Amino acid sequence: MTSPTETIVSSATVQPTPSSLVPAQTDPTFSKDFRCLPILRRLRYDSDKPFHFGMLLNVSFGIGSTLVAANLYYCQPILIRLSASFHVTYDEVARIPTLLQAGFGIGLLLITPLGDMLRRRQLILLLVVFSTTLTIGLAITNNLLVFEIISFLIGLTSVTPQILMPLAADLAPPARRGSAILVVLSGFLLGILVTRVLSGIVANFASWRIVYFMSIGIQSIVLGGAYMLLPDYPVKNHDLSYLEIFRSMAKYIITEPLVSQIMLTNWAGGACYTNWWVTLTFLLGGPPYYYSTMIIGLFGLIGMLGVIIVPFFGRLLDRLVPWWSIVVSTVLLLVFQAVQTGAGGINIAAVIISFFFF
Repeated sequence: MTSPTETIVSSATVQPTPSSLVPAQTDPTFSKDFRCLPILRRLRYDSDKPFHFGMLLNVSFGIGSTLVAANLYYCQPILIRLSASFHVTYDEVARIPTLLQAGFGIGLLLITPLGDMLRRRQLILLLVVFSTTLTIGLAITNNLLVFEIISFLIGLTSVTPQILMPLAADLAPPARRGSAILVVLSGFLLGILVTRVLSGIVANFASWRIVYFMSIGIQSIVLGGAYMLLPDYPVKNHDLSYLEIFRSMAKYIITEPLVSQIMLTNWAGGACYTNWWVTLTFLLGGPPYYYSTMIIGLFGLIGMLGVIIVPFFGRLLDRLVPWWSIVVSTVLLLVFQAVQTGAGGINIAAVIISFFFF
């Protein structure tokens, strides 16, 4: 149900070289972020007293992921409103979600590896500051080209959930690492759907610009929460350079054919996913439905039900050989894509069924 750019790309995927295996305990305790902002004493790293990563903080990571992931999807229910506001065609505004996803994908490739080189608390704070500041531009610009450029940059800086996931794995006790990552990932998936509901409702009763002013406020809360709750954690790979990270990634693509196959499969699935969500707005807003922005946004609630059944469906797939689970998922994707293509513009039931299973 996720695009390839939503695949977890993090410092946890990079295999450190022997020279980079520097124990975390040797990293000195930091007392200030960016050498000027004091870190609360309870959040400072102490090798003699490991930080307690409880469920409350884990859920906070998930909520943060939800609110940051929202940056990528605020535009989708309001594309028709954007088209009218900028006096352009549907084809032109359809570039906006594409640019957001492209920026996010490039951010996964170029920014998340920095989690191996920088203290992740500081990196996350910096990314949220950038995305919040850039959103101001979306709220006030009257130029479509500027809107598109800013959208790309916001996608680029909205990779915080993919940095929070490996941080949660490092902070959580060994017995809870899997569930800790799933909580953050679930928050990311909910962000995709909650955003559509919020954006659709707000834009139905006010200007679409209010959606982005709302986003500025939400991201400011995330920034404050990150400063008050995010534990500091030292860099584990002191000797790993930025180029070495990419060298190791390229090595696995060449030496591990399965990695290349997974990348291609996710890329193709993500193309279907993006095509579905973007064109859905135009379908529901045009003939024969002519739904309002609010109703289009409320369709996200159906998608939430789909997210809820994922764990149960995942248990079924766990009983299959991985190859078969991929085949089953791909066949289902084709079936519901066909249902939507053949009957989506004829009967709303086809849209709802596809919405639930997509």
